[in-house]
Amino acid sequence: MDDAAQPPDLAEARLKLERFLPYRLVVAATLASRALARIYSRHFGIGIPEWRVIAMLGQFDRLTARDVGELSHMHKTKVSRAVGELVERGLIEKTPNRDDRREAFLALSAPGRRIYEQVVPMALGFERQLLDDIPAAEMQAFERVLSTLTERVRVLSAGFAPKDD
Repeated sequence: MDDAAQPPDLAEARLKLERFLPYRLVVAATLASRALARIYSRHFGIGIPEWRVIAMLGQFDRLTARDVGELSHMHKTKVSRAVGELVERGLIEKTPNRDDRREAFLALSAPGRRIYEQVVPMALGFERQLLDDIPAAEMQAFERVLSTLTERVRVLSAGFAPKDD
């Protein structure tokens, strides 16, 4: 076995965080999310979790808080706080689930729908600016790689899931 094929000595291995792909993906996503958040925070006084709830309900019309959490990859505590804030502000409405009294269906109210309809063009405009000057062929390759990475992370994370005893 040649030296190049052997794993590095752990004592000499160093993780260069700025070159570590999972970290770089988080940084890019966080920076984009914060930049977009400045737009809807300034105009509508909502934060990132609230916007994600509004976006999910704008896309799917009616969901439970659990659905919102799963679809948006947000922790249930963040979803719960965001939903409480949005209900209090009259931007979403809750309807009891007759089949399961522990949960309710969420939907945008008329004011919530108006915010959604105003933020969507802003978000899409931000995305256009973000992707401006990136050639179509590079975007197609990026989309393929991102889809592959997303699926691989799903598979890998399933292997690290806590076991039910």
